[in-house]
Amino acid sequence: MKIKSRNVLRKTDEKALINDIVEAFGDASAFINKKLEHVATDEWDFIFVEGEPMLFKVEGKVFPTVKGALKLNPIRRRVVVDSGAVKFIINGADVMGPGVVEADPSIKEGDLVIVVEKAHGKALAIGRALMAGNEMPGKKGKAIKSIHYVGDELWNLEQK
Repeated sequence: MKIKSRNVLRKTDEKALINDIVEAFGDASAFINKKLEHVATDEWDFIFVEGEPMLFKVEGKVFPTVKGALKLNPIRRRVVVDSGAVKFIINGADVMGPGVVEADPSIKEGDLVIVVEKAHGKALAIGRALMAGNEMPGKKGKAIKSIHYVGDELWNLEQK
């Protein structure tokens, strides 16, 4: 992944971004009074916070990366998986319904979601819901298409 451009956000853009995060996830305190940069790569657009990729743009909407989800610890758009699913998810596998133990009921098919493990509540992956949140737990088949996970190229993207 190559960085094409990098710019510090203006105060007005910063305020709008923080408002969007609060509206979508309930809390943006991890990003207030920090250096925010818009970084364009050949694959994604990111918001770097203090030099780390914490948010990325998917179809024009800002969403946390796994590192961003670990910092934000959002309560909305979460899907909780059992410990048996963890090793598959961190290797890039899609999330299967039988591994889901809990999901935010407000999730609709097509929404971006944060996949967290049950034991510690830590984010493992970002994905796209393939079914509604209330249908996920225990359902057969794929529940979430993985987009980004712990240990992938995006996870390892650092300030250069």
